[in-house]
Amino acid sequence: MVNARLSGRVGLALGSGAARGWAHIGVIRALEAAGIVPEIIAGTSVGAIVGGAYVSGQFDEFEAWVRALDRSNVVRNLDLSFRGGLFKGTQFFDFMSPKLPDRDIETLERPFAAVATDLENGREIWLREGSLHSALRASVAMPGLITPARRDGRWLVDGGLVNPVPVSLCRAMGAETVIAVDLNTTLLRRTLTPPGPDETRTEHEDRIEAGANAAEDGGSIEGAAAEGEVEGSPVPAAESSRLRRSIEVWARELRDRIGGEGGNSQQTLPSLYEVLANSLNIMQIRITRSRMAGDPPELLITPQLATFALLDLDRGDEAIREGERAAHQALASMAGAESSSTGPMGRS
Repeated sequence: MVNARLSGRVGLALGSGAARGWAHIGVIRALEAAGIVPEIIAGTSVGAIVGGAYVSGQFDEFEAWVRALDRSNVVRNLDLSFRGGLFKGTQFFDFMSPKLPDRDIETLERPFAAVATDLENGREIWLREGSLHSALRASVAMPGLITPARRDGRWLVDGGLVNPVPVSLCRAMGAETVIAVDLNTTLLRRTLTPPGPDETRTEHEDRIEAGANAAEDGGSIEGAAAEGEVEGSPVPAAESSRLRRSIEVWARELRDRIGGEGGNSQQTLPSLYEVLANSLNIMQIRITRSRMAGDPPELLITPQLATFALLDLDRGDEAIREGERAAHQALASMAGAESSSTGPMGRS
């Protein structure tokens, strides 16, 4: 039965969170099972991708695609870039396109919007019309990881910089009740990942490089060279080769280790990738807390996904299950609170 507090036009605010975002699929399935069908969808970053899939009319196909992703699919479709970010994102969108076709946002089944950030002035940008893929690509452009997107004469980056869980956007689109999904609330409880107990930092880096060289090659480095991003540069050939190897190691370590679970060490500096990931997490958590203090949703769902790395896109089944669990728990808690308030002791 639909909870009485979730009345009127229901909006769904899907938050940022990289690979953790597949949990949004489970949340949506749990809401549907409870008889709750949101009329308005707003998403930030990966929340925009899942929200866009939900209102595109191919959500079943999209969910099946997410569940079928494996590590090799992910690695092969991360196209390295040497400017503006580590990955271009184009190849992954092409890979995803058959399950999430591009359409004009105005033609989608329900009102939808994605959040992005204007890189020049820091303004929050609401993308409510035009190409769906263009809006999604802008919303997921995480600084340092995915290159900025050019749209309407502006360079746009990840909306999580300004509005990680877009409750305000749902309300602006006409929602009377907002269900929000925050994927980042528990992330700061995890620990950073140091080298092994008997390993120096240099040995740790050597091990990473050895693993990277033995890993499956997605061809991205060669593709970058063929496009002229390395050849023809003022960097000597030997240095260029070393640069490519270093960036490949960096990318592979990022793919395999960024944000992962591990032990803590006060004697070892965290890696560059852990610094980047945790810095973004801290920023988004603080912004979310501040914004929700002034405009709280009627229902907040918080999947527990602290063990997920940024690029653990191949863990779809696990994330979806956790999204379902968290949504069912939040709905049950709301129903219990309402029952208590209307019970014998709660009646006036």
